[in-house]
Amino acid sequence: MSEELRFDGRVAIVTGAGGGLGAEYAKILAARGASVVVNDLGGSVNGQGGDNSAADRVVNEIKAAGGEAVANYESVENGEKIVEQAMDTFGKIDILINNAGILRDKSFAKMSEEEWSSVYRVHLYGSFKTTSAAWPHMRAGGYGRMVMAASSSGAYGNFGQANYGAMKMGLIGLIRTLAIEGMKYDIKSNAILPYGGTRMTEGLVPENVYKATAPENAAPMVAYLCHESFNESGQAYEVGGGFMSKIRWQRSKGHLFPLDGGITIENIAANWDSVTDFSQPAYPTSAADAYQEIIKNAG
Repeated sequence: MSEELRFDGRVAIVTGAGGGLGAEYAKILAARGASVVVNDLGGSVNGQGGDNSAADRVVNEIKAAGGEAVANYESVENGEKIVEQAMDTFGKIDILINNAGILRDKSFAKMSEEEWSSVYRVHLYGSFKTTSAAWPHMRAGGYGRMVMAASSSGAYGNFGQANYGAMKMGLIGLIRTLAIEGMKYDIKSNAILPYGGTRMTEGLVPENVYKATAPENAAPMVAYLCHESFNESGQAYEVGGGFMSKIRWQRSKGHLFPLDGGITIENIAANWDSVTDFSQPAYPTSAADAYQEIIKNAG
């Protein structure tokens, strides 16, 4: 049997950890030895209100099981205060899971600016705030593991979730760059697309699927992405209901048009099948890699 993967001596922050997926992430890390800052504003699914009991309940569960945790009730828009508490309480920060989120679903034609901006402030801006506060501490310590909670609604689209999907894909763009900038400091940044039976999905999926996607079924994979032995970075993974997979960026072979007058609307239309042909796909792994076809065509 393989050796147990533990987090002894590690300090983790989990945002939105007062229930659902976040609570399970916090509990599994604590059960394996990490000291955890359990952050939760305690608001409703749509971000209204606040209640300290959500974070307190998870902290009490962790302590009752012999773990170490402290509650934090700040909004992720004040991410620097969350990180400050981790530093004041535990003296460092090794792991950051940006899990906090809200839903303000509405078809795009009816979506208000407030319904767009409120989702932005929690998901994308909130993740920026916590990450920017934790980043210098991780760089100074030469170590870090970050996980951003993205979503299939961003990767594949979902009716009524233009705001939610856009912010979730923004997080994937964020981890792609953080992976590059954090490489020499051993800071690994990845994203998950979790399918979780939580208060956000209750009533939206069949009961058997809701039960299969219980948050505790996703937590072990997220914990693995946070472990020191995990070496991939800048990647996105789907997880839920016992299914786990990695998403990759695939590009069609494409078509090179001559630069001396060959780029016309008509030529593009005539060669569209070639432009979109995936029979010989490419898999660019960086912006520089993706740029090679342009360099080739430039001569």
